[in-house]
Amino acid sequence: MNFQRIAIALFILLGAGLAGSFYANWKTLGQLRTVKAFVESAVFADAVAACERAQSTTPFKWNGAKQAAAIGLSSVKPSKDTIIASYTLVADSVYCDYDPLKKKADIGSNFLERE
Repeated sequence: MNFQRIAIALFILLGAGLAGSFYANWKTLGQLRTVKAFVESAVFADAVAACERAQSTTPFKWNGAKQAAAIGLSSVKPSKDTIIASYTLVADSVYCDYDPLKKKADIGSNFLERE
């Protein structure tokens, strides 16, 4: 009888713990989405300006483009000590990667291969 009570109590505690962890995860992910949206909107104007100023054989024109899209902020960790952030824009099939830390834009580049 005691074993059944202990097993039921442990099962209830396990369920409460799982519910609590899922709730905490849900709240944290909501906050992370909010922060990411804020950062992307703060970087967007700088990215457009830098991409339009960047020297390239294929000019990047965000304003007046027939098809334009902001792919968004992403990051890559090529080594354990380095994280490369990139904000990617596309205008009329011309890709531009903007590095918000260096404030530098590369047109038609692959941000995975940057230094």
